[in-house]
Parts: sequence; C-alpha cells; structure tokens
Amino acid sequence: MKRKLTKRALIGNGLLLLIALVSVAARQVGSSSANDSSSTQPLSFDTVLLKLNGASETDLLSAPCISMNKQAASYVKKYLASNSEDLQAIKSKSVSYFKITDAVFSKYGLPQELKYLAVVESELNTKALSHVGARGAWQLMPETARLLSLKVTRKNDERTHFFKSTVAAAKYLRDLHAIFNDWLLVIASYNSGPGKVMDAIKKSGSRNFWKLQNFLPAETRGHVKRFVATHYFFEGQGSVTTVTREEAIAYKKTMLAFVEGLKVQREKATATEIATNNAPVKNDVIVKAEIPVDSKIANRE
Repeated sequence: MKRKLTKRALIGNGLLLLIALVSVAARQVGSSSANDSSSTQPLSFDTVLLKLNGASETDLLSAPCISMNKQAASYVKKYLASNSEDLQAIKSKSVSYFKITDAVFSKYGLPQELKYLAVVESELNTKALSHVGARGAWQLMPETARLLSLKVTRKNDERTHFFKSTVAAAKYLRDLHAIFNDWLLVIASYNSGPGKVMDAIKKSGSRNFWKLQNFLPAETRGHVKRFVATHYFFEGQGSVTTVTREEAIAYKKTMLAFVEGLKVQREKATATEIATNNAPVKNDVIVKAEIPVDSKIANRE
C-alpha cells in the first residue's frame, strides 16, 4: 500500500514538475515572438462583442468571418465527407452536454467552442475508456485527473461524471493556454502532453501549429485537425480556437476595423437625421381654403 502511494506521489509530482518546466521553457521560447501581444489572456472576439458595440443583426451578417487555414481545408473537406453521419448522430444527443460545457467554460473564461474537443475525444461518451487508461468524455488519464481534484478509485471514478470532469478539463485547458497562449497548441498538448509540443516548438523554431505539426506525433496532428473539422460541422465557421495565435490577432484587428466602421456609419446617420429635423422650413406658404357660397343665398343678398 505504501509503495503504491509513493508511486502515485512521484508520478503526480513529476507531472507538476513537467508542467512547471514546460511553462518556463515556453516563456523563454516565446519571449521574442510575444512583443506585439505578450498577454496570456485568451483572445475572444465574436458576435457578442459586436452586439455590445451596437451592431444589428444585419450588421452581423456582413461581419468578416475567420478564414480556414489552407492546410486544414482539404482535411476538413475529406473528414466531413466521411464522418458527417456520425457527427449528426452525436449532435442529436449533444444539447444537454453542451449546456454544461457552455456554463463551465464561461465560468473559467474559455471559448465555448472548446466543447467540441469532447466530441473528438470520446463522442461525448462518459464511459469511454482508451487502451492507455484515459477515461470519460474528456479522456483524462488517472494521475492527471487526480491533479485536477477528481477522485479516481475502483469504486468511484469521477472521470465518468460529466460535470465534474468538464470542470477538470476546463482547468487543464486554462493552464495549458497559460503555457502556450495558442488554442491549436493547447489542443495538441491536451492530446500528447505539453512536453512533446514544446519539443516540436524547439525543433521547428516556430510556435505556429501548421509549421511545427510534422514534429508532432501523427496522432496529435490528426487530433488537432479533427477538432477543426468537428468545429466546422457544428458551427459552420471557425473561431479563435481553430486558428493560430497570429491568425487570431490578425482577425481581431480586422474585426476592430469593422466595428470602427459601424461606429462611423452610425455617427453619420445620426448627424444627418439631426440636421434634417432641425433644418428651417422654406417657402412655408399658408393656403386659405375657399369656402363655397350657396348661390341662392348670394342672390338674396
């Protein structure tokens, strides 16, 4: 019993140490490329923000969309062609699950679109068990789950509890984003572990997933692309979770310009309306109505 506990403690401490070391390494590797946006706060720029800036439903239809990376396009097309039927079946049972993920991710300040990672991981199967021991809808390994405050015993494995495991997954995704500051790299590290992603960054000399992907395990490359494809199936478009950090920053600038354009249009429209309402009325001629005279009364007079 003592040996088992000691082994678990060593594994747990080792994972914590790994995450800490990777975090330090990530900051060192990324320091040169993060000058323009060094904040590790998750990027979020969507229709909610547009509405807060006064955009109408018509405005939203004309808002610029996030472009799909060319390297992802062919994969997404093929994946959806061969998996749409299965994805539709998952979608039909997803409502109750996604209500939970939306609430949890909102609480932890995460993009709600990350919920599609559970579709890729397990097809929303809370009892899913992989050959390496990952379990539940979020496919958490036992030691990772324990570090995230889940109980994992023979009698009680909270990885199969959807709400509790979603909270654990949210914490893990949040912590991974604090390390990599890029959602595609977060999804890659969720699959293979942060160490392998950091190795790929060092070997490739890049933090762009599409440039470093060949330095990752094949399973991890496919995992990220399946997430992008699944996202497009459910959403019909991309989000900050389907693009690199650089692409997300460029999109944010585009959206800010769009919002500024809307403000200018509204200000011009308001100024025109005020000018029209306050303009003096020219040639204000009062026309007196002619009163018809009874011919008989006129003759008497």
